Amino acid sequence: MKDQRVRPAWPRLALGALSGALAGFAALAVAELVAAAARPQSSPVIAVGGASIDTTPAAVKDWAIRHFGTNDKLVLQLGILAVLTVLALALGVLAVRFRRVGAAGILFFGIVGAAAAVSRPDSTGLTDALPSVWGAVAGALLLYVLAGRLTTVRRPATPASDQETEETEAVPSASRGWDRRGFVVAAASAAAVSASAGTVGRSLNASRGQDASASRKRVLLPSPASPAPSMPRRAGLRIPGISPFVTPNNDFYRIDTALVVPRVDATAWQLRIHGKGVRHPGVYYFDDLLRRGLIERDITLTCVSNEVGGPYAGNARFIGVRLADLLAECGVEPPSRGGAADQLVSRSVDGMTIGTPVEDVMDGRDAMLAVGMNGEPLPFDHGFPVRMVVPGLYGFVSACKWIKDIELTTFDSYDPYWVKRGWARKAPIKTSSRIDTPKPFARPTAGPMMIAGVAWAQHRGIDKVEVRIDDGPWQEADLAAEDTRDTWRQWSLPWQATKGGHTLTVRATDRTGAVQTDQRTRTIPDGASGWHSVVVAVG
Repeated sequence: MKDQRVRPAWPRLALGALSGALAGFAALAVAELVAAAARPQSSPVIAVGGASIDTTPAAVKDWAIRHFGTNDKLVLQLGILAVLTVLALALGVLAVRFRRVGAAGILFFGIVGAAAAVSRPDSTGLTDALPSVWGAVAGALLLYVLAGRLTTVRRPATPASDQETEETEAVPSASRGWDRRGFVVAAASAAAVSASAGTVGRSLNASRGQDASASRKRVLLPSPASPAPSMPRRAGLRIPGISPFVTPNNDFYRIDTALVVPRVDATAWQLRIHGKGVRHPGVYYFDDLLRRGLIERDITLTCVSNEVGGPYAGNARFIGVRLADLLAECGVEPPSRGGAADQLVSRSVDGMTIGTPVEDVMDGRDAMLAVGMNGEPLPFDHGFPVRMVVPGLYGFVSACKWIKDIELTTFDSYDPYWVKRGWARKAPIKTSSRIDTPKPFARPTAGPMMIAGVAWAQHRGIDKVEVRIDDGPWQEADLAAEDTRDTWRQWSLPWQATKGGHTLTVRATDRTGAVQTDQRTRTIPDGASGWHSVVVAVG
């Protein structure tokens, strides 16, 4: 019989795409299940997402934070899933004609996921590759089977010869009708098994954090040996729309690179201090810190990715161990006293590295290893069981969450994570101010109203805030009482609003006499600068 190849009909191509989607779903579900036995961070979506973050240019990361805020990680994961879905659909269509090529495509993406997993800074070894490998094998086999149900041909009833029979069996034919029953049974079974595997995997991954959750519930924060000074009564203004003086934990900003929030068991946590100029290397456990004399301080934190007028600043009451005391116990001296190290590199359990000037940590400011935040143990999102807090420095050079290691070294000999990506080695927080109310493009009615907001210059303090209406003169705002120079300060200015469009601008002066600059700069490399303005239309 003459070889008559017929291209697959559109219905079969559509079912091929469905086969690819099911194979991709199965691959991710099996990978999730295997990751439960390895560790959640080895899941291919998490591993590829982490690798994507590491290789993304700083400007793109800054753009993502600016547009998506704390949802940037969710957007990244959804984007990865969308790309994988499109690729799986394409491989499914390809497999209708070329089964082995389609299955090989699934295996290829498994190799990519495995390579990403073992290359992560927090990788525990080749076991991190297993979720991607086993997931890819399962997905490839499923696609091969499903595609087979769409390409099998029927033997002719009366073949002319054995040779003709063999040729007919090898040639897909739209005229014979594909194995509909076999495809439906295989597809439905695969979907059910994949859904079950994915559910079990997620459940097991969630249960892995139960010990950490239990350890956090058992933490009883002791009374601090050095409590925070009493907060002045007028530190917090009662003006609708202004940021609360103390930021609740649930509202505190979170900016980091962790796609999966580490859940560390406090009973298993330990911190190692070692490196250049450390005469007595030390290892500390969580209970060791709780038994020490703790300090309690109100401190405003600011992210370097905060745009002018942005939301990534918050004020909280932290309790912890003075970091300078631990370093002194280990024999560390600051550079001003002849110390050999000028950089403190802190490492997180997720592989993040952050470099902090040793001099700043040991100059008398309340730099600490915090164990509590606003009267409770640190939330997991904010570093439980222990994180670093250094007043006056942007978080990317000071605020290491989920800390596990401190190494003393020099700026010349080591570049931490963000420095390798174009950010500054040293980054004191710039004097800044923000208008909280009225909001941009608000449409208030004419008459008396209040302009209000916050200003900060951590470790220097705010001395004055001024507001300008349109191109008029600068008017000095009323300052709320100062808590400490390490916290932000609220301000307000009564305004008799007149009808029409108006531009409101604010600037601050810190305690050194330096006036907030009007020169606009990007967040890269050491923080944004410029005056914050809002435009309103008074009716």
